[in-house]
Amino acid sequence: MLTDARMTAFINAMDRGHTPFLEDICAEARRNHVPVIRREMQSFLKTLMVMQRPGSILEIGTAVGFSAILMAVYDPAPCKILTIENYEKRILAARENIRRAGLENQITLLEGDAADRLRELTDPFDFIFLDAAKGQYIRFLPELLRLMHPGSVLLADNVLQGGDILESRFIVERRSRTIHRRMREFLLALKSNPLLETSILPLGDGAALAVRRGTDLI
Repeated sequence: MLTDARMTAFINAMDRGHTPFLEDICAEARRNHVPVIRREMQSFLKTLMVMQRPGSILEIGTAVGFSAILMAVYDPAPCKILTIENYEKRILAARENIRRAGLENQITLLEGDAADRLRELTDPFDFIFLDAAKGQYIRFLPELLRLMHPGSVLLADNVLQGGDILESRFIVERRSRTIHRRMREFLLALKSNPLLETSILPLGDGAALAVRRGTDLI
C-alpha cells in the first residue's frame, strides 16, 4: 500500500462513479478475479481525457476492455482507440464488452504479443496507456517513444510494485527480482530521457506520467 488505506478510502469515497455500464463491467471483472485499474487510477484517467482530449489513443493491455471503454466514454474528442491484448480468454470478453458498449467503430482490438504488434504500427498517438506485464515495460519503451509526437502523453500504471521498487533487490522475493530490476530500468529511462518530462506519482500502485517534449531545453 503506497498511501494510507484510510486516505485512499476517503478519496475514493468522493468519487461520483461512472456510467452504469462501466460500473457493471468493473464489478463483473472483480467477481471473475480479472484485474482492472484501481478506482483512483480510473478517476485520474478520466481527468486526463478531459484535459488532453486525445484524438488517437494506444492501450497496451486490454484485459476485458474496461479502461478502453472508459477512455472512449470520457474523452470529449471523437477519439479512436487501438488496444492490444495477448490473453485469449480476455480477448473474447473484451470484444463482447466493446460490442455491448456500441463502440466497435471507435475501439479496435489487436490480438497478439504487444512487442510484435507495436513494431507494425507507424502513425503516432496522442495518448498511450501502458497497463500490461510489468516486466515488459522496458522492452516496449523504444517502440512507444517512436509512436509519440511532441505533446504525446504516456501513462504507465503499477510502476511502484507496492513500494517494493525502493527496496534492494536482495530484499525482494527471488521470483520478483527480474521484474524489480526491469521496472527500475524503465523508470530511470523515462526520467533520464531528454525528450520526456516525467513525473512518478504514488497513485494506486504507482503511475508514471510522461510528456514528449517538442524541443530540447536551452
